[in-house]
Amino acid sequence: MSAPSTNTPRPRLHVLIPCAGSGSRAGTPQPKQYQQVAGKSLVAHTLAAFARVPELATVLVAVAPGDRTLSGQRGIVLAECGGATRAETVRNGLAVLAGGGAAEHDWVLVHDAARCLITPALVGALIAACEADPVGGLLALPLADTLKREEGGRSAGTLPRAGHWLAQTPQMFRLGLLGRALEGAGAEVTDEASAVERLGHRPLLVPGAARNFKVTWPDDFAIAEALLLKEHTP
Repeated sequence: MSAPSTNTPRPRLHVLIPCAGSGSRAGTPQPKQYQQVAGKSLVAHTLAAFARVPELATVLVAVAPGDRTLSGQRGIVLAECGGATRAETVRNGLAVLAGGGAAEHDWVLVHDAARCLITPALVGALIAACEADPVGGLLALPLADTLKREEGGRSAGTLPRAGHWLAQTPQMFRLGLLGRALEGAGAEVTDEASAVERLGHRPLLVPGAARNFKVTWPDDFAIAEALLLKEHTP
């Protein structure tokens, strides 16, 4: 994809946070993004980090239809456009951004609501690395652990870890490119980068941080809370 012409307005930066999942693996009595950790919901910690990134034009939170949990939250656009899958929710969110004036050449940073330990510094590093890139990219970490292939609950082989990275978010792509990628990607796509890869592009890998993990399992809540409380203790 070519870079915008000199006559094109400077691309703006938008954040899109899919927040419509049920979080069934977390074992919580409510969707995990609303579970309280260190005095706030997971998504509230996430939003607080993005509120400290001055380059952003919009923070759009895509929730399930009828979900008013975040009503009244300042500094965000709340869109009840959640779909049956993450890809559908993001695609619907892109349409809301476009309907609100976002241009095809604008950048969209898609971030998991449950990655509540994201920092403004990590977001800034992604923006700095990708703004001049023709494709875009994502935060990621080189794989440190040995990777096993499972069959019937048993280890059936060891896969080489060299050259393998763990994908994180945000993932930053131009609105038009990401929309086209998701339109033909199908429901099985689990992140934006894989949809963009299917169009033949190679997203940039930008080093993330171990702290930027996705709260998924019951034990993850205790780890996230310990880190958040440590940061906010004088």
